[in-house]
Amino acid sequence: MIDFQHVLDTIHQTAQKTDDRGKIADYIPELAKVDKNKFGIHLVNMNQENFSAGDSNERFSIQSISKVFTLTMALGLIGEKLWTRVDVEPSGDPFNHLSLLEFEKGIPRNPFINPGAIVVADVLISHLKNPKDEFLAFVRNIADDETIDYDSTVAASEKQTGFHNYAAANLLKSFKNLENDVETVLDFYFHQCSLTMSCAQLANTFYLYINNGRCRRKNTHLTSGQVKRINALMLTCGFYDEAGEFAFEVGLPGKSGVGGGIVALHPNKFCVATWSPGLNEKGNSKLGMLALEKLTTETELSIF
Repeated sequence: MIDFQHVLDTIHQTAQKTDDRGKIADYIPELAKVDKNKFGIHLVNMNQENFSAGDSNERFSIQSISKVFTLTMALGLIGEKLWTRVDVEPSGDPFNHLSLLEFEKGIPRNPFINPGAIVVADVLISHLKNPKDEFLAFVRNIADDETIDYDSTVAASEKQTGFHNYAAANLLKSFKNLENDVETVLDFYFHQCSLTMSCAQLANTFYLYINNGRCRRKNTHLTSGQVKRINALMLTCGFYDEAGEFAFEVGLPGKSGVGGGIVALHPNKFCVATWSPGLNEKGNSKLGMLALEKLTTETELSIF
């Protein structure tokens, strides 16, 4: 039997000795204020046993990790119809790149790049009466945690500097792949990205994806086929133009965010979340990537 606590403690000790921690995402002013020396890791297994090390209970801005939750909610609302508006192919491009969007006539490559996530946000706005409130309630439900909330300061900070996202939304609108007003869609999108959660909360929320679509409250939110597809998308598209590297080094489906968080999972075995705010040149947590590679190497638990 694997001693997960010992493995996490070893990873934490290695992280504390690492000098090169990457660069914080300072293009979002609020994120620039975060202490680069923070590092946390939390793992939950199928039996809902929890293991942690470092700053695993400190909350941070989950940013693009939220795209997994909006995708889950959208699939629950409209099912396979979603794939007529967003594709399922890796982009090979940075998360905010727009050239492919124009070339492919307004159909984003996948739901995890920004244009794809903006389309998913548009779907939610079209089908929910109070989108921000209902989405927050959905995340709290699958997390079994009523304390999760938006950070309105981060949302406002993103709105002030989100010129690429405004460009993407207007381009989508020009190709008639946005049903709602650009401002309304982006207000929702900036709020979803501003969700603040800890490693412990993230790992427990992602329990859904290792447990065949059933959350900690034992409610079923996805079919087994939908879980398979979301996990496949996390493997192929969860790290933008570094998805291949993550699969090669770590060997798990996962999703990163520019707030420094990464969640990765092994279906039917465990889910793990890391946080270290310093990013590598591809926009993924530098220490988080190293920590997860060490985890799967030490435990010999990858999907390959």
